[in-house]
Order: sequence, then C-alpha cells, then structure tokens
Amino acid sequence: MEPLDRYRPIIDDFEAFIDACERPLPSAVRVNTIKASVERVRTALAESNIAYDPVDWHDGLFVLPEDSPGANWPYFHGWIHGQEEVSVIPAEVLDPQPGERVWDACAAPGSKTTQLASLMEDTGEVVATDNNLGRISALRTNTERLGATTVAVTHEDGRNHSVKPFGGEEYDRALVDVPCSCEGTVRKNPDTLEDWTLSHVEGISGVQKGILKRAVEVTEPGGTVVYSTCTFAPEENEAVLDYVLEEAACEIVDYDLPLSHAPGITEWQDDTFDPSVTNAKRIYPHHNDTGGFFCAKLEVPAE
Repeated sequence: MEPLDRYRPIIDDFEAFIDACERPLPSAVRVNTIKASVERVRTALAESNIAYDPVDWHDGLFVLPEDSPGANWPYFHGWIHGQEEVSVIPAEVLDPQPGERVWDACAAPGSKTTQLASLMEDTGEVVATDNNLGRISALRTNTERLGATTVAVTHEDGRNHSVKPFGGEEYDRALVDVPCSCEGTVRKNPDTLEDWTLSHVEGISGVQKGILKRAVEVTEPGGTVVYSTCTFAPEENEAVLDYVLEEAACEIVDYDLPLSHAPGITEWQDDTFDPSVTNAKRIYPHHNDTGGFFCAKLEVPAE
C-alpha cells in the first residue's frame, strides 16, 4: 500500500481508506437487459440457490457473497455479466438514448460497451475501439454472449480515431474509460501496486490526454463525453481534465451520483487546476465498500 501514501493529504480518514483497500472486493454482477429482465434474473438466481444482495442505488446490480460471477448458468446464457459496482457508473452518467451513435474509446474487454448497448435497448450504434488485439478478442466474445448486435469494433489507437469508416459523422456521446495505473483496483488485484512507478503514472497521463481530446473533437455540438479512471492519481484525473479544457471546446458539468464521494481537487503538489474540476467525483473504497474510481462529465457547447 506504500504508493497510496502520497494521497494522505487529499483523502479523509486515511486509515479507514487503507483498511478498506486491504479487504477483498465483493463480487458483483450486472443484469443484461438485452436478454433478461431484472425480475427474471432474480428468479433464476433464487431457483439456482445462488445467494445475492441487491445494490441499493442500482436496480440492475447484485452482489454475490458466495459465488463467482461467471460460475452459473445465467452468466453462461448472457443474462448477467460480472462487473464491479463502480464500473457501471460511467455509462450511467453518459446516459445514452436508444437510436443514438456512441463512441466507446477504450472498449475492451467490453463490460461498459455492452452496458451502453443495453441502455440503448440494442438500437443505434456503439463504436467500440481498442488498440489491443488480445483484448479485442475478449470484447467480441462478451458482445456475442450478451447479444449486443449494434456494436461495431475497431482496432486503432483512440488518440487517432477516424470517423471516416462511419460516414464521417460525429457522435452523440463518447465514453472515455482510459487505461490507467489501476490503483483503485487493489481490492480485486492485490498485486496492482507492486509494479507502481511515478514514471508510469506520468507517462500514461499523456495517452489519456490525447484520447480525451479526440473524444471531444468527434462529439457533436451539444453532445456529452464522460471521462473515467480506476485510479486516485491527480496526474491521471484532474490534470487530464485541466488539459482538455485548454485544448478543446468543452466544459466540465456537475451530475448526481447516488454514492458517497468526494469532489475533484484543484491543487496537487505544485499544480493548480481549473475550478470546474470539482464537478468530477472521486469514489474511495471506504465510502461505499467498493473499488476506487474517478468520473467526470463533459459537455461540448452547442453551436
């Protein structure tokens, strides 16, 4: 947990935070409404004697206290998908509507991609991009198992995403859940911090800035972009937002989140950030018994 000591000045009740990071993360599943209703999944889990606990802030999420998310027949048939509680936040904040065109900039292995398709009632179009062929294989597998038929997969670097294959049209919305240092996943992957280096944090921040900037550029005026990470590092969170405010036409807006959270920070070490980054949400493991997360909502000004 040593790399996390750097966040002591910005996290309330730091000892409780560390204690939470050292506890295993509960397994959670999301109901895939493309294939099954929430009630149908409840019945299937009960009939299979699979214990489940509803998540109070989201009707379509269940915690499985005794089972692996993928070790049951509802998973095999695509009725449910293993997905961390905080992982469902970005797509919910993006709030895509049926029939829209949405870009998922860093899509593999597809949990959020298929969630977007589900929220859109499997209509419209979700363009799912990733630069890792191995992960794209998992993206395709999950898309097929969950029955998301409106997903188009592209293999490219999100920083250079081209809309030409899709008629040159801009997107109604874009989801930018970027690769990051993954500090917030330490409850699920205890080895995450073993290879942590500040140089990696600073290096990946440059990639994140490029992808978010491209997302704003390809989103139509009046459209929405959601930026998220599973890390606590301000270099990968507020600093990225501060950069895109300078480089692209967008603004960071507030949104409701029914989970305990802290606001984005405006100062970190020798850096200061635009005051609007406080509209972003920092989710810490000790607040809701979840993983760690960061999520911001951006709007592209209407012409």
